[in-house]
Amino acid sequence: MALESNERPNKPIAKFESMLKTDDIYFFDAEDFEDIIHHYLNNGKISLAKKAIKISLKQHPESIELKLLDVEVMVFENNFDSAERLLDRLQLLDSSNEEIYIQRANILSKKDNHEGAIKLLNKALELSNESFDIHSLLGMEYLFLDNFKMAKESFMNCVTFDEQDYSSLYNVIYCFEFLEDYEGAIIYLNDYLDRNPYCEVAWHQLGKQYYSEKMYKEALSAFDFAIISDDNFIGAYFEKGKVLEKLGHYQEAIDNYETTIKIEDPTSHAFLRIGKCYEKLGNYDMAKYYYYQTVHEDPLLDKGWIAITNFYFQRKNYEKALYYINKALNIDGESPTYWKKCAEINAKLKNYDQADFAYKQAVDLGNYELETWLNWSNISVLNEDYASALQILEQGKQFYPDSSEINYRIPGLYLLSQDTINARISLIDALKGNFEAFNIFKEEYPQYSETSWTQEIVNSIQKKS
Repeated sequence: MALESNERPNKPIAKFESMLKTDDIYFFDAEDFEDIIHHYLNNGKISLAKKAIKISLKQHPESIELKLLDVEVMVFENNFDSAERLLDRLQLLDSSNEEIYIQRANILSKKDNHEGAIKLLNKALELSNESFDIHSLLGMEYLFLDNFKMAKESFMNCVTFDEQDYSSLYNVIYCFEFLEDYEGAIIYLNDYLDRNPYCEVAWHQLGKQYYSEKMYKEALSAFDFAIISDDNFIGAYFEKGKVLEKLGHYQEAIDNYETTIKIEDPTSHAFLRIGKCYEKLGNYDMAKYYYYQTVHEDPLLDKGWIAITNFYFQRKNYEKALYYINKALNIDGESPTYWKKCAEINAKLKNYDQADFAYKQAVDLGNYELETWLNWSNISVLNEDYASALQILEQGKQFYPDSSEINYRIPGLYLLSQDTINARISLIDALKGNFEAFNIFKEEYPQYSETSWTQEIVNSIQKKS
C-alpha cells in the first residue's frame, strides 16, 4: 500500500532510502522525486538515480520532467538511441520545453558535433526564461571549438545572472588569458569588484593578472584585499609570497608561505618556495632543510629534485649533485630536464662517456635547446670524437639553421678532423651568415683563427661585403 507523504514527515531523500530498505511503498510528489533524482545525479550515484526514476514513473507516468531525467541518465550512459526515441515522444507532447533541446544538444556534444549542439542550445535559449544553465553549456561548447571569444561572452552572461557563480568567473578569466588579453581581464575584474568589493576570488584573480603583467605593486595590493576578504585564503598568501620574491622581499615572502602551512597541511610547493627564499638570503642551511622537506613531501615533484641538485651543483659538490639527480632519474627516467642536468654534472666530473649518454637521452626525450646541442658536441670533442661532434651539430642546425654558435663551430671541427675542404666551405657559409660573429671561431679555435688560410677566407668575404 502506498503511504501519503504527510504520513512520513521525513525528508524526501531519507524517506526514499528508508523505503528501499523495507517492503513499504511511500508516495512522493513529482517535485520530491525530481529533488531525489537530482541529488543522486549530482553525487554520482547513478544506480540510485535510476531506481528513483523507475519508481517515480510508476507513480507519475505522465510527468515530462521525470522522463527528461530518465533521458539525462540515458545520455550519461551513452544510450543515445533510446534517449532520442524518448525525446521524440516528449517533443510531440511539449515542443516548447527547452530541456528537450538541451538533452539533444548533450547527445550531439558527446558525438563531437559541437556546432550542432550550439544550434540546439541557442534554440533552447529562445524558449527559456531562466537561461543561466544554457549559457554555461554554450560556453563549454565554444571551449570545445577553441572559440574563446564566444565562450567568454557566454560565461560573462552566467556571471551577470549570478555574480556568485565563481566557476563561470574563473572561465571568463581563463578565456581572457588564452586570448592574451590581460588588460581586458584587469578591466573586467575591476568592474566586477566595484559591485562586489569583498569577493576574495576576484581579488585573487586580479592579483594574478597584475602579476602576469609585471605590475607587482598592484598585484600585492590585490592579494592583500583578497586576504582582508578571507584571512584563510591560502592561494592569496601563496601568490603574495611570489610577488614579494619578485620584489626582493624574501623574508616577507617566507612569512606568507609559512602562513599557508599554518592554515592547512604543508605542501611541497610551499617548502620549495621557502627554500629558494632562504637561498637568496644566503641562509644555506635553512635552504637545504626546506629542499629536503620538498622532496620528502612529494618525491615526484621534479622542481624539488632539480632545486636540491642545483643547490649542490652551484657549490661545486658534484658528487652529491649526481647522487640526487640519479635519485630523480630513478623516479622519472623520462624527464629530459633530469637527463640534461645529469649530463652537465657528469661533464664537471669528467665522466665524458656518461655525459654523452645523458645528453643523448635528453635529446631523444625532446630537449632541443641550443645549449644542449653545443654542450653535447663539446663532450664529443673532449673525447676526441670529432665525427660525432659534427653529427651532433648538424642535427642541432636543423633546429637552429641561423645559429652562429653552431655555424662557427662546424668549420673548426672539420679542421680538427683535417678535412680542409669542408672546413673552407663551412667557414665561408658562417662568415656570409654573420660576419660580426667571427669572434666565436676565434674563441673556440684560437689555433686556427690567425692562420694565413683563415685570414685569406676572412679577407675575401670582407672585400665582397
